[in-house]
Amino acid sequence: MKEFFLSRIRSFGYAFRGWWYVLRTQKNTWIHTLFSAAVILAAIWLRLSLQDWAILILTIMMVWAAEFINTAIEAVVDLASPSRHPLAEVGKDVGAAAVLIAALAAVAIGVLILGPSILKKFQGILGT
Repeated sequence: MKEFFLSRIRSFGYAFRGWWYVLRTQKNTWIHTLFSAAVILAAIWLRLSLQDWAILILTIMMVWAAEFINTAIEAVVDLASPSRHPLAEVGKDVGAAAVLIAALAAVAIGVLILGPSILKKFQGILGT
């Protein structure tokens, strides 16, 4: 039983090491961080419902997960194919496309959830 818990602790360590690697090495993570923070701050400001919060959190995490998976794909492709190879390029491009699709979906979801509330808030502020 002790070994089970120790192995779980080590697994968390590996996961955090991977998380730190992505944050240190992937420039797009700072864009994700900025937009994630902006959406969270907007959701707090707008006092969104729990359901809207759940959707936004899932959406934000979908983008982050896609970025992490893309980084893993790039690392494995670089290991397996250190020289340029057309299939290696396809693997990397498709991984990047997955992040793009997740980010575009996140923008659409953000507009659908935040858009109407932001419009109402500004209409109230402007008195229109």
